[in-house]
Amino acid sequence: MRLALATGAALGLVAQPALARPAAKPRAQPAPLVTPEAMRVHKAVLTLDTHLDTPAMLGMPGWSIMDRHDARRDFSTVDVPRMKEGHLDGGFWAIYTPQGPLTPAATRAARDFAVARGIEIHEMVAAHPQTFALADKAADAAKIAASGRIVVYLSIENAWPLGDDVTLLDTFYRMGVRICGFAHFRNNQFADSSTDKEQWGGLSPAGKALLAEMNRLGVVPDLSHSSDKALEDAITLSKAPIILSHSGTRAVYDHPRNIDDDHLRALSAQGGVIQINTVYVKAEKAEALRTAALHALAEKYPESRTLAAAERASYLAERRAIDKAYPIVDGPTFADVMANLLHAIKVAGVDHVGIGADWDGGGGVAGLEDVASLPKITEALLKAGYTREDVARIWSGNVLRVLAAAEAEAAKESAAPPAA
Repeated sequence: MRLALATGAALGLVAQPALARPAAKPRAQPAPLVTPEAMRVHKAVLTLDTHLDTPAMLGMPGWSIMDRHDARRDFSTVDVPRMKEGHLDGGFWAIYTPQGPLTPAATRAARDFAVARGIEIHEMVAAHPQTFALADKAADAAKIAASGRIVVYLSIENAWPLGDDVTLLDTFYRMGVRICGFAHFRNNQFADSSTDKEQWGGLSPAGKALLAEMNRLGVVPDLSHSSDKALEDAITLSKAPIILSHSGTRAVYDHPRNIDDDHLRALSAQGGVIQINTVYVKAEKAEALRTAALHALAEKYPESRTLAAAERASYLAERRAIDKAYPIVDGPTFADVMANLLHAIKVAGVDHVGIGADWDGGGGVAGLEDVASLPKITEALLKAGYTREDVARIWSGNVLRVLAAAEAEAAKESAAPPAA
C-alpha cells in the first residue's frame, strides 16, 4: 500500500486531498505513578524484597516468569515485565513448604518437595541467564543489578523439610539459601508458631541446634511466623543479627503474626531487621461466607500439590467467583502498609527496617497490587522526610548488612580452632 501511494505521488496523480482524514485525537497518557524525582531516586537505589513466594508459580503449566500477568486475573504479583516496570532488582526467592504432619513419611515428602522447589528456582535462572543471576554473598547483589540482571538469593520458609538432621541445611546453603525461617502457621520440630498453641516455649532443642548451624554456615535466621518466645530465644542465642523477613507491627494491627514494640526494640538492639509485608497490615471485615468459601477452595486445591492446567483454570475461575460474590469491604490499602512501615522505622530506627511484601504468598493491597507499584513506597518515604540514603538502606542496605554479618560470623567460626 505504501509503495502504491508513493508511486502515485511521484507521477503527480495525487493532486487533491479528497481522501484526507481528520487528524486523530492524541491518546490520553496515563497519570505518572510517582513524581519524576521519586522515580529518579527509586531507580538509583538497589531494591530487594526479602520474601518472594513466586517460586510457587514456576511449576504451573503455561505460566512463565517472562510473561506479563495480571493480578486481577491469575492473582500473581511478580514477573519480569512488572519487576522492570516497578524497578525491583530482585530479592530472596522462597522455598516454601506448607506445614504437614510430623511423621517420618510426611517429613521425607516435605524434604523432596523443598529440594524440587529449589531446583525450579535454579532452572528459572538457567533458562534465562541474561535476565537472572544467582547471588552467593551480600556483595553480589549490587554487581548483579549493575549488570542489568535480576538478583536471586534463595530462602527457606518453614524448616520442617530439614527433618531431624540440621546438617541438611548445608545442602540448601550450597543451593543458595541465605535466609531460613523456623516454623510457619503451625508448630514443628524446631519452634512454636505465632499462630499455634505453645508447645516448646520458644525454640525447641532442635531449633537451637538449627540456629547454631545457621550461624556456622552464614544463613540469616528468620523469625517471621515464629512465636514471640522463639524470637526472644533467637535474639538471645544468635551470634549474628536475625531478620523478620515478612512481618508487620502489632501497634498498627494487633495480630499474632506481627511484632510488638518491645520486641521490635529488642530486635533493633540485637542488630536485626524487620521487613514489612503487605498481608497483616489491617483487620479485614470479611464475611463469614467468604472465609468459609476460601477455606473450602484451599482444601479442594491444596497448595502442597502442583495443579494440572485444567485444575489451575478451575481454581482461578472459582476464586474469581468468590471475590465477585463476597467482595472485601474496607480492606487494607497502601496507606495501611505505609502506616506499618513508618511505625517500624519510628520504633526500631531506619537502620533496622526493610521490605518483604510476601508477593505471591498473599501479598498485595489496594493501591499496591503488584511489584509494578513499588515506586510508590519510595515516594511515600521521601514525602515522610526520609533521605535518599535512608531509602537505600530500607530497600536493601539493611538486609545486606545483616547478611554480611552472617557471613562474617561464619568466617569467624570457620577460622576458630576446634573445641577440645
